[in-house]
Amino acid sequence: MATTNRVCKLVKRPPPGLVQRDVWAIEDLPLREPGPGEFRVKIGYVSIDPAMRGWINDSKSYVPPVGLGEVMRSYSVGTIDASNHPDYKVGDAVQGLFGVQQNAISNGQNVGRVDLSKAPMQRWVGGLGMPGWTAYFGLLEVGQPKSGETVVVSAASGAVGSIVGQIAKLKGCRVVGIAGGAEKCRFLTNELGFDAAVDYKAGNLGADLKAACPKGIDVYFENVGGEILDAVLLQMNTFGRIPVCGLISAYNATRMPEGPKNLRCVLTQRLTMRGIIVFDWANRIPEAIRDLATWHAEGKLKIREDVRKGGIDAYPETLNLLFSGENNGKLVLAV
Repeated sequence: MATTNRVCKLVKRPPPGLVQRDVWAIEDLPLREPGPGEFRVKIGYVSIDPAMRGWINDSKSYVPPVGLGEVMRSYSVGTIDASNHPDYKVGDAVQGLFGVQQNAISNGQNVGRVDLSKAPMQRWVGGLGMPGWTAYFGLLEVGQPKSGETVVVSAASGAVGSIVGQIAKLKGCRVVGIAGGAEKCRFLTNELGFDAAVDYKAGNLGADLKAACPKGIDVYFENVGGEILDAVLLQMNTFGRIPVCGLISAYNATRMPEGPKNLRCVLTQRLTMRGIIVFDWANRIPEAIRDLATWHAEGKLKIREDVRKGGIDAYPETLNLLFSGENNGKLVLAV
């Protein structure tokens, strides 16, 4: 029986660029027993998300930054191994903001049960977890795609983008994914059923995008920003919608980009751009889980995880894989 809990703490604010290992401290703490109304989760998988890069900066955002000396924030999934909570029993599988650690204590706030008979544990921090919910609400509530429209999604082979494209197909849209490299583009068209894929690394983004979207773009699901956003803006149709989920091209930039050069298109094409944070639909997450799980069970929604091993000690290096494009599918760390 373990008596310690291995954790990853944030101990200094990172400068611009990739996050170096000295930002983190890996420690063994005494394993806590749950108090009254609490339960303890033995964590199986930690979700690795681009938002983590913003969470460790001391800047204004949609949530307070992770404090120095605190366990790194993360969505994680695991099994309850001790409980003093009337609604959560030993053996229940649950997901929540449990952090980058081997074990977590919770009072049940913002915790969701997961059904391992419907999907393996790691999928509940992937396509059936926060990335899936973000895709669901961002596309359907902000993008509002209509059958026959053209939907373009950047970082399309990633955790959110791959779900966005498949939902758009379910809604009768023509779907074009933007991804880096021929292998990822083949995955989008051959495995996920996208109508076309554009390799931004090929050097012909504008022309290739125009060829893939002969009727222009009605909805652009933004995950990247930078030059890709500029190229897409020039091809947006009148009254197009742009849900802004992420701007990963700038997260590790040592010098901030100048900004979109083609922002005038927002005016001339009367575009709607809106940032999306999944917490804004917190009271509707069960709806997203229901629909995503149903589509997945019916074979209409394919989900792929890139599970990395090494436990808590491997977290610093695993996080940086997001920004080098080395992951294939939703990046997850096995604890």
